[in-house]
Amino acid sequence: MMSRTQMTASRSFHRSAVRVALGMLALGTVAACGGARDPSSLTAPRNHLLGVDRGAEGGADQLKGGVNAYLWRGAIDTLSFMPLASADAVGGVILTDWYQPPASKDERFKIAAYVLDRRMRSDALRVSVFRQTLQDGQWQDTPVSATTTSDITTRILTRARQLRAENGERGN
Repeated sequence: MMSRTQMTASRSFHRSAVRVALGMLALGTVAACGGARDPSSLTAPRNHLLGVDRGAEGGADQLKGGVNAYLWRGAIDTLSFMPLASADAVGGVILTDWYQPPASKDERFKIAAYVLDRRMRSDALRVSVFRQTLQDGQWQDTPVSATTTSDITTRILTRARQLRAENGERGN
């Protein structure tokens, strides 16, 4: 039988092990995003991912965590057609779950959006789109057209500007 001190130490060790494992998983995910891709292997843009933006209220220019509130809300509104896996307003991170467009049974998408700054600027937003296609009953990673990512980024920025204008603030 374990003593209370041993149980506390065991729990602490397990929590630390989980944190390390999650950190390594995150690093592996980021590392997997890099690498050179052959531009000729990119498929034609499939912009059927983009849904209609939903209405939203404006708000303060900055959220508590230091990210731009309009960019944050613009990203949430624009990606609202996809199921959200995680949304951290303080850290400025939005992760969707896999979304399969109704018209397509053999492909699915996942998006990660990062609001990086307090200022409303295009370089304060980073969007990554992941695409998989169904091949022989298995989901396989497939390159995403650069225009898909830029179209989603443009939609988010447009929605953020619209929210700011609705709130009566002047543009930068």
